Amino acid sequence: METKELKFLLKLLGCPNYRSPLSAKLFNSIKGKNKIVRDLEARGWVDFSREIASVTILPPGRALLNVEPDQVPLSPSELRVLNSIGKASGKVKPSKIDIKSLKSAERDAILQRFDERGFIEVEKQLKRQKAEVWMTQRGLDQLREDYIPKKGTNPVISLELLGNYLEFLRKSLPSQVNPSVTVTQPQPSLSSEPVLAQKPTDTEILQLIQQLDKELGTDNYLPIFHLRQKLQPPLSRDDLDQALYRLQRENKIELSSLVEAMHYTSEQLQAGIPQEIGGSLFFIIVN
Repeated sequence: METKELKFLLKLLGCPNYRSPLSAKLFNSIKGKNKIVRDLEARGWVDFSREIASVTILPPGRALLNVEPDQVPLSPSELRVLNSIGKASGKVKPSKIDIKSLKSAERDAILQRFDERGFIEVEKQLKRQKAEVWMTQRGLDQLREDYIPKKGTNPVISLELLGNYLEFLRKSLPSQVNPSVTVTQPQPSLSSEPVLAQKPTDTEILQLIQQLDKELGTDNYLPIFHLRQKLQPPLSRDDLDQALYRLQRENKIELSSLVEAMHYTSEQLQAGIPQEIGGSLFFIIVN
């Protein structure tokens, strides 16, 4: 591991939940941080928020363009987007899909649905604005259990970064308790800091979804695990699942399945809502 990569990881260890906006000031001293993030992601040590870089129409999508418009199982907006992609000779950037009255978030949601249905091939990249980066479980395991600095290197690690690493190791140690005292351990949840003391209403849950989407920059594709981190407790897992189903029935949100599972940790994947057929519901889209 290069020195600049190690420093980047140690800075990330000092962030809440080992997660931070990539534009945060703490990374200003690290040159080439975008390349560092991509290189670390390729090794599975970190992950980052993504956006659609380009799309290419696939045969099933092109076949739809040959069907009579009134028989195509697409909305007018979806059909216009597919037509725009089909006119290109190769890859198309989302910004080149210029459909009047269609907001970028709506366009990207349509592209995501097309990708899930096999109409297009999507290429994603590190978000250019409001990107976030976080440690993966594999990265944490590597730093805690396997990483050994090479002999002869002089990384010049500051005491602050060393402190981040020591604090990380302390959190990994099992708690020491008096064996003669019976201690009732709370059940683990996706969040150790519940935001609400009382159960929220469906309206409050919808507002929180919109707030998290804005804060995290997920472009109206909020992974469910972010919401669980905020609401479990006071809600149980089933309470939150049923609330999301109610919001879906009221046409206030849509629930979408996950395509690229490799970009998430096992805990994050388990936060989805399992389905009898197909993959788990993983993303929340506000209508």
